[in-house]
Amino acid sequence: MRIYTRTGDAGQTGVIGGRVDKDDARVEAYGTVDELNCFVGQAMGFLDPERDQDLLADLLEIQHELFDCGSDLALLKQELRPYKVTAEMVDRLESWIDKYDAEAPEIQRFILPGGSRASSALHVCRTVCRRAERRVVTLARTQPINEEVRRYLNRLSDLFFTVARAANSRAGIPDVEYARSAKVFRRK
Repeated sequence: MRIYTRTGDAGQTGVIGGRVDKDDARVEAYGTVDELNCFVGQAMGFLDPERDQDLLADLLEIQHELFDCGSDLALLKQELRPYKVTAEMVDRLESWIDKYDAEAPEIQRFILPGGSRASSALHVCRTVCRRAERRVVTLARTQPINEEVRRYLNRLSDLFFTVARAANSRAGIPDVEYARSAKVFRRK
């Protein structure tokens, strides 16, 4: 199989159910999800294979689910096939957030991205995830989408914040609080 097809040379690309311009909001949305997936893979390379086995397994599952998100976003009409991203996937992210949040020390102020290399990379994932979510919001204004993808990305960015903090905690590196921040976080 050849990697190049030449079918996109005129500025269009194939999606599930047709062809669209390469700068279409749909392509921007799933392209940003693809970019996020690349950054997740990079972040995984900074984690300790022994200490972070659970986190590596969860991030690998997220990579598969990001492909599901992209697949749902590339779908022009739901009638072509059922959506892949479900409410149960969002619920599972919430349970992971709770699990990893319990590992990190309590915070009261905003924190600066950084610390360990793994934490820094996971913060990049968080910000790219937020951008992907914004692209999905833009797409949803004009075209039908799987609403669970938007919810999934919203929750996923929270997970990246939490696991970035857990990665620092596991490495014995404290988070750096934003010095000018008021106390904004309170545990329930």
